Amino acid sequence: MKRGDLFRVAHPSMRDPKRSRVFVVVSRQILIDSKFSTVICAPVYTKYHGLSTQVLVGVEDGLKHESGIHCDELVSLPKSTLTDYVGSLSVMKLNDLKLAMKIALDIGNV
Repeated sequence: MKRGDLFRVAHPSMRDPKRSRVFVVVSRQILIDSKFSTVICAPVYTKYHGLSTQVLVGVEDGLKHESGIHCDELVSLPKSTLTDYVGSLSVMKLNDLKLAMKIALDIGNV
């Protein structure tokens, strides 16, 4: 597992009406590789509004259609739920994700 990998998660939460949802791993690699049981992920929705905190993804990333990664809705998921691999983001999309995360978390030039 690495940052930028997309996984389909069955029944992600009680509030989510979908039976499954795709999430992208956004945690730093050292945490992903650690014995920590969870990682931080961003949900992927079929809706993309063009916000600066969203990243457009699609078929080239392993999805069935164009969708949006929503960086304003980060969640911590158990690594054990991330088993249904969908695809991985390109280097360019990872850079877009990094920028969207900075905006979502209001992180300036650190």
